[in-house]
Amino acid sequence: MSTEMTGMQSLVAKRFAEAKSEPTEKSQPRKRYLNFGNFTVDLKREELFKDGTRVKLPGKVYQTLLALLDRPGEVVSRGDLRVRLWPEGTHVNYDANVNTTVNKLRLALGDSPEKPMYVETIPRQGYSFVGQVLAAEANLATRNGNGHSVEVALTNAPDVTETQIADSQTSKPSTWFFAGVVSLVLAGMLFGAAMILYLHRAA
Repeated sequence: MSTEMTGMQSLVAKRFAEAKSEPTEKSQPRKRYLNFGNFTVDLKREELFKDGTRVKLPGKVYQTLLALLDRPGEVVSRGDLRVRLWPEGTHVNYDANVNTTVNKLRLALGDSPEKPMYVETIPRQGYSFVGQVLAAEANLATRNGNGHSVEVALTNAPDVTETQIADSQTSKPSTWFFAGVVSLVLAGMLFGAAMILYLHRAA
C-alpha cells in the first residue's frame, strides 16, 4: 500500500512539475515596441519616438506613460500613479505632482484634456489611455533621415493650460500681421517720395 502511495505521489509531483514548466500566456516575453498614433515606445531602450524622431522624457513622465499603456482603456487611479512614481516614505504633494506629471505627458504627446486623443481624465478617479495601442517586435514608426532627437523641455516645466497654449498659437499670426502693416507703410512712403521727386523734375 505504501509503495502504491509513493508511486502516485511521485506521478502527481511529476505532472505538477510539467504543468508548472509549460509556457503560459503570461510568461510569454513582452514585445519590444508599443505603437500608438505616430508614436512608438521602445521598451528596451526606454525611449519615446515620434515619426522616428526621439522625444526625450523625464523619468516620471515616461513611467506615467507606461502605466497608462499597460492598461489601455482602463482607469489608472491617481493612487496607482503615486505608488508607481514615488517610493513609500517620499514626502511630496502627491496631487500637485501627479497633475504636473500628466500635464507634461500631454504636452509631449501634443494632447489636450478637453479633446483627448490619448490621455483622458476620469473625474474623481484617475486617467485612461484612450488611443489604440499595438505591441510589435519591430518599430512601425517611419524614421526620418536626420537621426536627431527632439528635446522636450519638460523637466522644470510648469503646468500648461489650454489657454496658455491657445495664446501662444495666436501670438504668431498677430506678429506677422504687424510686420505686414509696417512693410505696406514703408512702401507707401517710398512711392510717395518717388512721385514727389518725379513731379519736381518734370516741373
